[in-house]
Amino acid sequence: MRAVVTRRAGAMEVGEVADPGEPGAGQVLVRPEAVGICGSDLHFFTGELATPPEFGPQFPRVQGHEFAGVVEALGPGCPPELSLGQRVAVHPLSSCGRCRACRIGRENACPDFRLVGVHVDGALADRVTVAADQVFGVGDLPATVAAFCEPMSIAVRALERGRVAAGERVVVLGAGPIGQAVTIGALDRGARVLITDVAGGRLAPAAAAGADVLHVGESGAVAAAGDWSDGEGPAVVVDCTGAPAAIADGVTMVAPAGRVVVVGISHQQVALPVNAFTQKELDLLGSTVCTAADFAEAVRLVGRHRAHVARLVTHQAPLAEAPAAVEHALRHPGEVLKLVIRTGE
Repeated sequence: MRAVVTRRAGAMEVGEVADPGEPGAGQVLVRPEAVGICGSDLHFFTGELATPPEFGPQFPRVQGHEFAGVVEALGPGCPPELSLGQRVAVHPLSSCGRCRACRIGRENACPDFRLVGVHVDGALADRVTVAADQVFGVGDLPATVAAFCEPMSIAVRALERGRVAAGERVVVLGAGPIGQAVTIGALDRGARVLITDVAGGRLAPAAAAGADVLHVGESGAVAAAGDWSDGEGPAVVVDCTGAPAAIADGVTMVAPAGRVVVVGISHQQVALPVNAFTQKELDLLGSTVCTAADFAEAVRLVGRHRAHVARLVTHQAPLAEAPAAVEHALRHPGEVLKLVIRTGE
């Protein structure tokens, strides 16, 4: 079957790989229709994001963990709500089920998790086999929109960690796909949202969804967030950048007894004043991927806000043009908000 294979860091090509065959017990064979490409995909492609050696060789790998597709075959023991021809979105994470994180219901923090498209071959292919409990029906959602369920699930997890509630003021740092998803989710909860970015062109979709926006290049984020929150500071700040300066700004701007949620990924160090935590009694919370329950809620959110989600897909390409499209996204990060590869073509 056809697949887009990352042979080594920086080298991606369309080629032929072995067909996965019939699904086993509790497995589903999915024909991907749309695969979203995110920042972590790009970092994996360039080799900046490396998997631990105990997970086996990083390359060659078929990437693609944000995807929607059609059920082509069901193995024995699959739940009755799954059917042939059904459009689904796939929760790409599986966990060990044994560690402390798994035992307390936070399997997303499992140190031995596996991610489709990172640790095992993913959806940039004609077919992929996944576990039935990772498959969620999406009804009549278009495939390109349904593929956004995975990034929306990251946002759901961040909002859960931040305990975002109706009436609260929330500042979202970074207007990339995850920041846009956090904004949609926070607005859905009844919060008021201010989203910031150094690239002013990325703010328009969030404004259309109902958020207030701030181009950081024109105004300092801390002072602007204070004015926007009537001098109190926001109850919650969600960092979607992973940038040390942005995280430091979030700790400075958040209200006393507020929550700062870090969902942006980075290996950089952040210097923070200790008294910011003791004087304000802050909660500083990390957020990683999502649980199955978070993914189910993400499917519902995307369904409710499909028009706003569709606006985030700025670039599309067929499977045969995936390598060139990924290279374009790497070279033009300010232009490409969300690239979707139409794998059904």
